[in-house]
Amino acid sequence: MEPQTNISIVKGIMAEFSDATGLATAENPPRRYLWTDAFAVCNFLELYDRTGDESWRNLAFHLADQVLYILGRHREDDPRAGWISGLSEEEGKRHPTAGGLRIGKQQNERKPDDPYDNQLEWDRDGQYYHYLTKWMHALNRVSRSTGDASFNLWAIELAKAAHAGFVRALDFGSKRVYWKMSIDLSYPLVSSMGHHDPLDGLITYTQIQATAVALFNASRPELDSEIADMASLCQGKNWATDDPLGLGGLLCHAFTIVQLMDQGRFNEDVLLKDLLASSLAGLDAFMLSPFLEFPAGRRLAFRELGLSIGLHAVERIEGLIGEEPNMFDNKHSIYSQIRHLRRFACLGEAIEKFWLDPQNRTAASWTEHQDINSVMLATSLAPDGYLKL
Repeated sequence: MEPQTNISIVKGIMAEFSDATGLATAENPPRRYLWTDAFAVCNFLELYDRTGDESWRNLAFHLADQVLYILGRHREDDPRAGWISGLSEEEGKRHPTAGGLRIGKQQNERKPDDPYDNQLEWDRDGQYYHYLTKWMHALNRVSRSTGDASFNLWAIELAKAAHAGFVRALDFGSKRVYWKMSIDLSYPLVSSMGHHDPLDGLITYTQIQATAVALFNASRPELDSEIADMASLCQGKNWATDDPLGLGGLLCHAFTIVQLMDQGRFNEDVLLKDLLASSLAGLDAFMLSPFLEFPAGRRLAFRELGLSIGLHAVERIEGLIGEEPNMFDNKHSIYSQIRHLRRFACLGEAIEKFWLDPQNRTAASWTEHQDINSVMLATSLAPDGYLKL
């Protein structure tokens, strides 16, 4: 599909999302969800970059404001009120991410003494670490797009709050990143660790600190200790997965590493090789499944689209290392991995084509998750707003 056609489709998707979720019109109440909104901010910035139309960047600002004010505060059905950080009204406005950000689930969080219900927990509010890292990235993208240091500062404050809340020492001395925490970060809701959460933290912290150094002379809190924690948690990890969303995340992180290396902000290519090798193994395993033959009702669009976004990252890795051939000491290994990954480009195209079919978007699997599905389809069609630092 031609790039201009993609942009036209993305414009339509994002305009519809703005109206439906109460961003661009007062007719619908705001409907904020942290993961979806992080991708949406990046999409609006991409539309601004591609068109020069200030209205798209204004939507990115407005969405950021809504998320910080709504998801940085207690729920309307909670007896508590104000900022979840506990800061005063005015101080909270200056530091809206100091207590983290809520997920935005429909049901309130589980109380400490309530019984755990695995199925019900998916619908309950709280904080997810891997959602917070997505929002750190989105805030950082706004700073890079506008030169406004406050968004990068809020990303760093969010990183510090998330790290303090989620990363806990265990009895035998090691550390764990809890998967889900309470709204006020006072107790874990799910104490297991997400497979890629330490990786999310390491790459995202490094990225936002690099922005602070490059654009704002590092006149803000540093993340050295948090980065060291995450580097330690990443040691010896096997990142392999056959989950499409997880695979897409690995490939996106690989591109972030290459960009940071190009900026002189990351000098360890062993992790990059591990991510590329894990992605290759995971894609080989994923292709053994008959998922492409399934009808829309048996597929989850946003998970597949996470993979297609990651496959776009592979193309950009190839382009960047082609421009900087001396970036790696052992470049032949990296080139070989990228060449093998490029074999899967047609998979990303097939995923996009499937979900661009209006008939497939009538399935319940699409309509029940329409916000996240449509926004990630837009990201896959115009991925640079999300992928490029």
